[in-house]
Amino acid sequence: MFIFIYLHQIKEVTLNISLLILIIVTITVIVSFILLAYRSFISRIIKEKNAQHEAEVLHQKNLVLENIKAQEEERKRIAVMIHDDIGNRLNILSLWLNNLDTQGDEVIKKNIYSQMSSLIDAARSISHSLYPVNLESVGFVLYVEELIANLSHKISISMKVMPGYEKKDIFVEVQLYRIIQEFTTNVIRHSTATDLWIYIKDYPRHMAVVISDNGQGFDYDLVKKGMGIKNIESRIKSMNALHKWKSAPNKGSRLIILIPRNHELPNKNSLN
Repeated sequence: MFIFIYLHQIKEVTLNISLLILIIVTITVIVSFILLAYRSFISRIIKEKNAQHEAEVLHQKNLVLENIKAQEEERKRIAVMIHDDIGNRLNILSLWLNNLDTQGDEVIKKNIYSQMSSLIDAARSISHSLYPVNLESVGFVLYVEELIANLSHKISISMKVMPGYEKKDIFVEVQLYRIIQEFTTNVIRHSTATDLWIYIKDYPRHMAVVISDNGQGFDYDLVKKGMGIKNIESRIKSMNALHKWKSAPNKGSRLIILIPRNHELPNKNSLN
């Protein structure tokens, strides 16, 4: 009888232990399921936020692109108007003036002609600064060489275009010309540089552009809010290009740009 009671108690204990183990296993399974569900929920939220962020970045890039395109179109319209209308009218007036009989008063004629020539040059300068009107017909390389020639009295500029360069989309060429123009202007205004170099090479998947000088350099964190840097970087973004600044005080400055051929949007705008 005692043995029967003892065995019964052992059986109850065993059942209780089994039940406890079952409960623990069940709780473990439930907790694991909850943790997996929670992790899946968090992972989904992160993916949705990442997708939302990427969509927002893409939207911002598209806004920048559309804004720059709209500005360029307006600049082009005004530049063409100045170049083709006002410039031509001034040229006609200059021709008339040249044939005008001033009854021997050459001083008056010379002064008027001088003022007319200044107006013609001013109209051309305004048109050129608004939009490179002749870039498409002249070509990007020759147009940059013209810029270099015009600035030769201020700074020595050397440009090397590697063999195999192919004509790009007019929008890309205009933006690249503007970047070179802005970089050069900043160097002349704010640097002690005597030399500036431009290097351009086409690769199968992108075009590399390097612009550098031997000036005093700058601290990027201190000047990144300036309009010069902002204008350059906005134009780089509009081309879906990658870029990197290399500059330090008294060590010159360098801008490296990689412009994709397929115009795909990169995941970043700065090179490592």
